[in-house]
Amino acid sequence: MKDKGRKDRGTKGWNHMADEVILLSDGGGGERMIDLVRREILSRFGPADGSGELARLADAARIESPGAALAFTTDSYVVRPLEFPGGDIGRLAISGTVNDLACLGARPVALSLALILEEGLERALLGRMLDSAAAAAREVGAAVVCGDTKVVERGSADGLFITTSGIGVIETGRRLGAEQIRPGDKVLVSGTVGDHGIAVMSRREGLRFEAAVQSDVAPLWPLAETILAASPNLRALKDPTRGGLAAAVNELAEAAGVRMRIDEAAVPVRPAVAGACEVLGLDVLNVANEGKFVVVAPADEAEAVLRAMRSHPLGRQAAVIGEVLEGAARGPRITLRTRIGGERVLEMPYGEDLPRIC
Repeated sequence: MKDKGRKDRGTKGWNHMADEVILLSDGGGGERMIDLVRREILSRFGPADGSGELARLADAARIESPGAALAFTTDSYVVRPLEFPGGDIGRLAISGTVNDLACLGARPVALSLALILEEGLERALLGRMLDSAAAAAREVGAAVVCGDTKVVERGSADGLFITTSGIGVIETGRRLGAEQIRPGDKVLVSGTVGDHGIAVMSRREGLRFEAAVQSDVAPLWPLAETILAASPNLRALKDPTRGGLAAAVNELAEAAGVRMRIDEAAVPVRPAVAGACEVLGLDVLNVANEGKFVVVAPADEAEAVLRAMRSHPLGRQAAVIGEVLEGAARGPRITLRTRIGGERVLEMPYGEDLPRIC
């Protein structure tokens, strides 16, 4: 299988050692992570012809069963620190799995919770994380029905790692995904971007900003229900986690075989987050979110979707940020109309600007 990072970036950032060992950037949601998944995982578990549910690399897998379609997903959470402004690893783990199910239009019904505990972890801290996870599950009416617990030696796990899996039910006739996207569709985002990544970084590095930055971490199924009710022909939902908005729209466009044009001025960003990114030298479009959707809707349903999101507490600052264009066999998938009126390519992030944020 071709090495995408090597093809697209030449020798920049690559050396012999980078090909032989796993780097932190291999888990960042960008080109390196996609390359790792394709070379090491799909090559072993996916069908030889590149077909099948795993090869879609979607947020969750769609499983057809008699009488209903199900969604199934799993994810691991390794955030540092465990508690951050606006959330913690417990809420993050439940929210992330619920949101992956919601991206297929699936109502979450059953979750698993597996814990890797580091020797020396305070029981009071563990209790707070589990209380937070339980509260997030109750918000969407999902039950934690199974799990596992392991304890590892001191220094092996940053205190606590959590793996969650989830099963959701998809309403008959509903099908969301990149394959549904068509030229002329509108691209929306459900609120401000970059909040989660900057909130985690501020706590980790002891940074102080003029205004407090809170993580947006939240289970989004209630918002998804609102969006689905407003758009009978909704194309796709995507949660822009690792790699941020830039990674999310690039993944959708590549999977759909289309191009997109995003309007930078239309993307909602909190002033404190924009300022923090400027100080830290980060592109806010690459910074992770844990409580937002990227939404692709038909043009004639986009305004209804926008009104519906803005009517919901989790979507007050929603915006239409771009449009879907005809695809091209070569060239960039995403162009960004800049604030000063020009255009530039919005590339898939390469590695990871902010490690250990989800």
